Amino acid sequence: MSDLADRRGTETTVYQPAEDSLLLAETAVAELSPRDCVLEVGTGSGYVAATVADEVGSRVVGSDLNPYACMQASDRGVPVVRADLVSAFRDDAFDVVLFNPPYLPRDEDAARDDWMEVALSGGESGREVVEPFLDAAGRVLAPDGYVLLLVSTLTGVEEVVEYAGERGFSAAAVREESYSFETLSVLKLWHNQRA
Repeated sequence: MSDLADRRGTETTVYQPAEDSLLLAETAVAELSPRDCVLEVGTGSGYVAATVADEVGSRVVGSDLNPYACMQASDRGVPVVRADLVSAFRDDAFDVVLFNPPYLPRDEDAARDDWMEVALSGGESGREVVEPFLDAAGRVLAPDGYVLLLVSTLTGVEEVVEYAGERGFSAAAVREESYSFETLSVLKLWHNQRA
């Protein structure tokens, strides 16, 4: 492996576009406008963020905990910040926040010592990254902002909607696709009133 490939990571260290990425990107392109300021949390390779910037013209920044993902997204032309969820961003900074979270339910004892496992595993319930995201996302949304969150039936869509409701979000499914082992939904989440 070359030094550059080692520095940039490989397909085994950075989540690459798959059906879920494509669904979130298509939904975002249909929902967003060129004037939106957008954050993609967990940008991975930067595919969704770059697609939105290229096809809609929105200002998009990505964030990811994985340093290899940050490098790949940057290589794709996405301004990116290494951060855990929305921790690096100021209040009311974004019109839209996009997130395709790690949602596969995994045994609590499953290894979380490699970047691909971190990108895929949502913990035992599949919601162990979704819930902290929902706890924090409202802070960075502009007053009329919203979240586009990809969820799976493996994670429990109703449970995610209920948790979001407890955090002050209203929810509507705006896109859905079914596969042999799961149905993916993109939820649009917004606050009715700001606290």
